[in-house]
Amino acid sequence: MKVKTILVSQPEPNTEKSPYTRLKEKHNLKIDFRPFIHVEGVTAKDVRTQKIDFSNYDTIILTSRNSVDHFFRLAEEMRFKVPDTLKYFCQSEAVAYYLQKYVVYRKRKIYVGERSLNDLEATFKKFKDDKYLLPTSDILKPTIPNFLDSLNIQWDRAQLYRTVVSDLSDLRDVYYDVLVFFSPSGIESLVTNFPDFEQNNTRIAVYGNTTVKAAEKAKLRIDIKAPTDDTPSMTMALEKYVTAQK
Repeated sequence: MKVKTILVSQPEPNTEKSPYTRLKEKHNLKIDFRPFIHVEGVTAKDVRTQKIDFSNYDTIILTSRNSVDHFFRLAEEMRFKVPDTLKYFCQSEAVAYYLQKYVVYRKRKIYVGERSLNDLEATFKKFKDDKYLLPTSDILKPTIPNFLDSLNIQWDRAQLYRTVVSDLSDLRDVYYDVLVFFSPSGIESLVTNFPDFEQNNTRIAVYGNTTVKAAEKAKLRIDIKAPTDDTPSMTMALEKYVTAQK
């Protein structure tokens, strides 16, 4: 069946050079973007309940923009003056660059992984006596905790924000040929918002093994998967499918 409309369960890219733009123009598609989940910050009281005191830590491990925003938001809310001596271990250059929103970059000790925190293993070991704080959401894959445990360092996790299902009630009577998902939380949002959802002719596109498992658990028929050897990105997988259906 020909594809004319696609709903991507993420925020719209803030660049005109997005591969979705090229896909849309090349195949004359209607592509809409709508986050199925969003992030909400916890309160200072929630942090205290976790027995987290920011003043006890020498180094903050930052894995996303959300972790940056919510650490500094709560520091202000809890009247914690972030010391100039605090070290920042950033998972990527993008996170480190975003950190400049809150600190004067050249005056801080900032260490950046090329692709992941694993690139900083030698630096972690250099500061093996530091106490590390890892700000996260309520959802955390085991990869990072396992890596930190392997280093035999002192570290604590602080849940500073949570992933919440968005209200999608306005989409109840809106239909798309393809729904695109990138996380189990997105699948959960679909099921929560529309418990009586019937897939029928709607095609489901999923990215990543955990999303595949969530879709299968929800008894959804998966029509498009990424990444694969020949379609490493979701837009490539969509284009291959759209072309085949013409």
